[in-house]
Amino acid sequence: MNKLIKISVFTISLCSIVSCKTQHFETPEYGKNETEKVIHIKKVTNFRTVGNIKNTEGRTLKEGRFYRSAHLHKLKKKSFDDLDNLGIKEIIDLRNSKEISQKPDQLPAEITYKKYSAFEDEGDQLAQAKKLVLKGKVNASDADKRMIDFYREYVTENPEVIKKIITEILESENPVLYHCTAGKDRTGITTALILTILKFDKETIYNEYLLSNNYRKDMVQKRLRLANRLHFIYPKMDLQVLEKLSWVEKRYLDAAFGEIDKKYGSTDAYIQQVLGISDAKRTEYIQKFTY
Repeated sequence: MNKLIKISVFTISLCSIVSCKTQHFETPEYGKNETEKVIHIKKVTNFRTVGNIKNTEGRTLKEGRFYRSAHLHKLKKKSFDDLDNLGIKEIIDLRNSKEISQKPDQLPAEITYKKYSAFEDEGDQLAQAKKLVLKGKVNASDADKRMIDFYREYVTENPEVIKKIITEILESENPVLYHCTAGKDRTGITTALILTILKFDKETIYNEYLLSNNYRKDMVQKRLRLANRLHFIYPKMDLQVLEKLSWVEKRYLDAAFGEIDKKYGSTDAYIQQVLGISDAKRTEYIQKFTY
């Protein structure tokens, strides 16, 4: 995976220090939050449960089995009971080892913690990419392309890791919380794959994916406004790069599914060949997580 693809994962750390000329921001596409229960966990962003949606067979996903979020580095001890009350016994961290070392999750001792990174930051490539952004060497068009490339490669570059992630979540008998840094890209792809396995239609899957924009809206808009005001610090940076890295877009998820179709012929083939899930096992999962 080339180094500029990885600029997406340092968005959070970049947000508070960037600057450039005043620019007009586009309005992102938001999901329709008609079924998901809003859960507030202090100091944790983009936290939600996936549930109460119907698949193509008319079955409803059980609420409170899958939880997703951004990192838990700022999780307070007084919020530990919140995780316990939700029945969460296992945390799956999708970040790479450097991200984890810089901002480790703060968790209750009794929680089972596992980490599965589908890519590692070899050669400190994230830091190098960040420098290029700050120097104005990456524009919005390039950032958009790199985001698409990231989604394409994430689902196919390390298939064994993706298989471990999906298997760990679906085989768990207790509610699982999985997360990355912002809880929108790697976490979004993982959720989209799980919902595909459980036979949800594209519209439902994409709507759930876009809800990250809803949950991150206030935080992102605040940071973009701050960056706009601090244009004198890094005048060469294209602020639209930051904008591209802050929101999710349908085209990004299209890129992931498109790469799956290109390489394996269909998502069904990917589920069987890469994830190792037979039709019988898939039916078992559907019965386990829906009613």
